[in-house]
Amino acid sequence: MDLRYLIPWYDPSVQGWSLSARLLRWLTFLWLFIGLVVLFSASYPNGDTNHGDGLYYFKRQLIWVLLGLVAFNVLVRSPLRHMLTFAPWFVMLLLGLIFVTLIPGLGTTTNGSTRWLALGPLPIQASELIKPFLVLQSARIFGQWNRLTWKVRLTWLGIFCGVLLGILLQPNLSTTALCGMTLWLIALASGLPFSYLGGTALSGLLLATISISLKEYQRRRVMSFMNPWADPMHDGYQLVQSLLAVGSGGTWGSGYGLSQQKLFYLPIEYTDFIFAVFAEEFGFVGSMLLLLLLMTYATLGLIVAAKARNVVHKLVAIGAMVLMVGQSLLNIGVATGVLPTTGLPLPLFSYGGNSMIASLVAAGLLIRVARESSEAEVVSLQARRSAARPGRQRQVMQRPQA
Repeated sequence: MDLRYLIPWYDPSVQGWSLSARLLRWLTFLWLFIGLVVLFSASYPNGDTNHGDGLYYFKRQLIWVLLGLVAFNVLVRSPLRHMLTFAPWFVMLLLGLIFVTLIPGLGTTTNGSTRWLALGPLPIQASELIKPFLVLQSARIFGQWNRLTWKVRLTWLGIFCGVLLGILLQPNLSTTALCGMTLWLIALASGLPFSYLGGTALSGLLLATISISLKEYQRRRVMSFMNPWADPMHDGYQLVQSLLAVGSGGTWGSGYGLSQQKLFYLPIEYTDFIFAVFAEEFGFVGSMLLLLLLMTYATLGLIVAAKARNVVHKLVAIGAMVLMVGQSLLNIGVATGVLPTTGLPLPLFSYGGNSMIASLVAAGLLIRVARESSEAEVVSLQARRSAARPGRQRQVMQRPQA
């Protein structure tokens, strides 16, 4: 393999890609660029005050971006069948790491949740990294459902439930819900019977209800979401400050770098509520343009899924699109008060290396499906022509003899 292909911006073969693959690639880069620009603004005051360097978070994010783009480049150039082969091993490895974080003394606890493993200077959040591999393996299982034995089906359904349970015990209800929704949508797209899907949906709602009932902080979040102004200095504080930021943006925004809420009014302004900073600085117009980008990305993802001839590839495209666009809409819904406050990052915007790598891997999977779908059509035509030529040659050679 030519090592130059590890350079994110080097790929001379792009001109030969399908239109959808090229558009998705450039939309991913545009999305990433906007995210870095917004992160620079959102994180500067916090980095300057708490670390003596306004670029503290931005420089670290750039390192993760470069690592993620290397993985992105490798994925868009590697056959999808290779990733599908390795997917179960990655799922099992990361599932093990999820449960390791629950062992006292090994996991790192932040804000009451134990989601990270400190491997030297690198914080590993297995619940984020497992998302694209969960898409790959679930697409592989549900896409071949009718050809699998019940033993294999039940084994992998149990593993998927184990992933959701492990993430829920951290506790991380928002990521559990996102992974559960992604698995359910992939199963729905695969054509599984509605009796299975309906029972699974009811079980998920029951599990979420039990979790909210047992976890006091989750129950307070739901109650404060309904009326954040009832307790604006405690349980409703995050949402109130986010709504103030979004509302302060007006039509055109306050201007890049001029957000007031990021000056230690809005909590975790460079991760979970980074959209509120974006909305304040770029206003309603900027927010609508960002939503237009997301809708364009989702439309292209669905077009890629519709054109995919392989059912498993089709499901991979749907799952990757849900991870990128669905998670973005959930994050925006939280920042605007449409959904209860959760800890989901905004893909390619929020600070965090694990989220960045997982998002770029998901984008790479979607683009790879787009490439293979178009290449499959070209190979099919070439195969037909090559198959027709020997017959024609035999006819030409036989005519003189007659």
